Amino acid sequence: MNQLRRTQEPVPERVDVRLVTIAAEHIRRSGVRRVTVVGIAEEAGMTHANVYRYFPSKEALIDAVVADALKPVELMMADIAGAPDPADDKLERLTLALAHAYRDLADRDRAIFALYADIAAQNRSVARRHRGRVFMFVERVVDEGAAIGIFRLRDREVAMSFLADIFFRFSHPSAILLDLARPREVMEQRFSMLISVALRTLINGFV
Repeated sequence: MNQLRRTQEPVPERVDVRLVTIAAEHIRRSGVRRVTVVGIAEEAGMTHANVYRYFPSKEALIDAVVADALKPVELMMADIAGAPDPADDKLERLTLALAHAYRDLADRDRAIFALYADIAAQNRSVARRHRGRVFMFVERVVDEGAAIGIFRLRDREVAMSFLADIFFRFSHPSAILLDLARPREVMEQRFSMLISVALRTLINGFV
């Protein structure tokens, strides 16, 4: 009986995860500039010195909040990139899903997405890592398509730069924030047109 009771007890939330959750709520309520490690520690029921056992600075904790918000985007892209679909279909799904996910996050959690935009503008490591992972999945799909002849690349590096440039407006957080006032369906139509151009360019070997 005691063994059964022990197996049914809930697993306690990890301390670092709880600190990230609390920090995110403080950012939403007060803005990142007013967030303090002391305030987060008080809500977590610990001293601020204990917070530094998990995060060496306020900046590291803020970066962890952004990384946590972006992790579902990376997992979604990994699933699409690993699917057994033709590369051109996957590239279309991948880029559309990325644009939708960013817009969803910006609409649903404006404070955290704006924080991501600010961190990206500062070129902080958490933004660079996320951008690198995102483009890694795009590269994987393009390479897969090139290997079996779906995409005909004249120059791989030029092709990747072309994709980065053409999708900038729909994938860079600052550009997304600027477009939030525009109707979502209008932006999706524009992005769909760009994807069609990108696919034709890769399939026909224009880059």
